[in-house]
Amino acid sequence: MECISVFDMLKIGVGPSSSHTLGPWRAAERWIQELKDSNSFDSIDSVTVDLYGSLSLTGRGHATDLAVMLGLLGKDPETIPTKEISSLIDAIKTHKILNFNGELQLDFDPEKDIVFNKTFLPFHANGLTFTAISKAGTITSTFYSIGGGFVVKEDQDNSKKNFEIKCSFPYPIEKGEDLLRNCKAWDKSVSEVVLDNEKSIRTEEDIDYELKRIWDTMLECMYIGCHTEGYLPGGLNVKRRAFDMHNNLKGEEPYKNPVEWIYAIRNTEVRFRQIIKWVSCFALAVNEVNASLGRVVTAPTNGSAGVIPAVLMYYLVIENHDGNFEDIKKFLLVAGEIGSIFKKGATISAAMGGCQAEIGVSSAMAAAGLCELLGGTPEQVLASAEIAMEHHLGLTCDPVGGLVQVPCIERNAMGAIKAINAAELALDANPEDLKVPLDKVVDTMWETAQNMNTKYKETSEGGLAVRVNMADC
Repeated sequence: MECISVFDMLKIGVGPSSSHTLGPWRAAERWIQELKDSNSFDSIDSVTVDLYGSLSLTGRGHATDLAVMLGLLGKDPETIPTKEISSLIDAIKTHKILNFNGELQLDFDPEKDIVFNKTFLPFHANGLTFTAISKAGTITSTFYSIGGGFVVKEDQDNSKKNFEIKCSFPYPIEKGEDLLRNCKAWDKSVSEVVLDNEKSIRTEEDIDYELKRIWDTMLECMYIGCHTEGYLPGGLNVKRRAFDMHNNLKGEEPYKNPVEWIYAIRNTEVRFRQIIKWVSCFALAVNEVNASLGRVVTAPTNGSAGVIPAVLMYYLVIENHDGNFEDIKKFLLVAGEIGSIFKKGATISAAMGGCQAEIGVSSAMAAAGLCELLGGTPEQVLASAEIAMEHHLGLTCDPVGGLVQVPCIERNAMGAIKAINAAELALDANPEDLKVPLDKVVDTMWETAQNMNTKYKETSEGGLAVRVNMADC
């Protein structure tokens, strides 16, 4: 069986979009490697990029052109200092020179050499073609960014779902019923089954290291978002709201860094209404950073990056003040596995399935992770994921101005609250009394995605995107 790792579902990258930013960035990196593998790189004289479908229709708002240029420069989205992005892009636009992979100086004018086509390629809504002119002739290569930072080629086996890791997990999982069966057969929790699978491809030390790196990135992102004021870039003039919310909520407890911040929040008196505000604040903070080309964790996408950290933070600062890395580890393992089930059975791409594929899946992932930490059985964990998705079915993707801001940022707060509610509903229910298993809602989500009108799939051609005029903002 081909496998999806937790670390395929939780990736560190730069905002604002996993499909429109991280994916094209990774595609550029892969194309460079293709050129090097074929010994064609050193003979390149010029390069151009054609964007198709959703990448073209909302690519400017999603910074697709910037991501492509950064990928062609050879920069890594996990490590690039985000403060350098503007200067790197400005240099290309000003001097019309591309330092191709940091090795070749090529003439390059972004206005002419990155083409926003309005047509769709038949294979997938997010297509991009790289073309190089070399001394030996023309070289072209087409990639598809299928959501969550996954990139495939049309001739790749199982390319729709992009199973990047081929392995033999000790507990094969294709659907929710497989996960539940393994939990029952071996008397293990969901996180234990997932951990054993991950240990078949990497050491537990490496797993802990990567999960801690993921959580540290999430925490830093929330911290930055809560301590940064002003307006988001892009022309909508959206005011950052997490800063004011945080100032109104935080007490007088001093802190100097994100870790001390957690303890300061724990010592703040929290009432019911404030719980909702805190969770919303955490989610808004992440996605305001995402909208500003900041570093976030794709979970499972950039547009939905705020849900999982907000719910996990809720557990650590409100639900359990003794929460520690072991709790974080369990949460992320469970969340990653639930995300992979949706990716295998449906999609996590808004260009293919609307926002139900992003906020809906992230809410299901967060609900499942929280449910396990609150003592839920494997049956209840799966039920919580089902409940969360059930109430996101049909959610369309209609970003105003093609920006990952309105309504995307607020939707993360809504998804986080729904995740907490779903976990509580599942914990209070007898799973045998629930009528809809997780696999049925996955199938329904995919069917809904296929039936959804294309204009509601990240094209900015329907919904709020056409009802709100950027000129009036």
